[in-house]
Amino acid sequence: MAYDQKLADRIRALVAGRPGVSEKAMFGGLAFLLDGRMFCGVNKDDLMVRAGPARHDEALAKPHARSMDFTGRPMKGYVFVGAEGCRTSKMLAPWVEWSSAVVRSPSCSGRPTGARRARLRISSCRLRRRMTPRHTR
Repeated sequence: MAYDQKLADRIRALVAGRPGVSEKAMFGGLAFLLDGRMFCGVNKDDLMVRAGPARHDEALAKPHARSMDFTGRPMKGYVFVGAEGCRTSKMLAPWVEWSSAVVRSPSCSGRPTGARRARLRISSCRLRRRMTPRHTR
């Protein structure tokens, strides 16, 4: 797993002492979680930021920010900030604060909504049906 260790150390310094903060290897890099939900991380030389779907376009308008795209499809609500955009702690701190505020907000419940919730419900019903012995159906 190759990521910028110095950037990770700077994030650690910013979030040190905050309750509920943990780290987890994720996305081929390192993610920082608040109460189990990712709020920021490091992937290669880039900072990953959870900007929230409502403020996604606002985050993209900031210097050195671009859509977070792993699979060829951008992830709404997440952005990458290039190394030049988080070169100093003064430049990094607002991104970390923004992303932790998104995770603390009531709109970030972590539960699936809408179409994703429906897909999960359907797949769990199918799984239960497959696991149920035929003579009990």
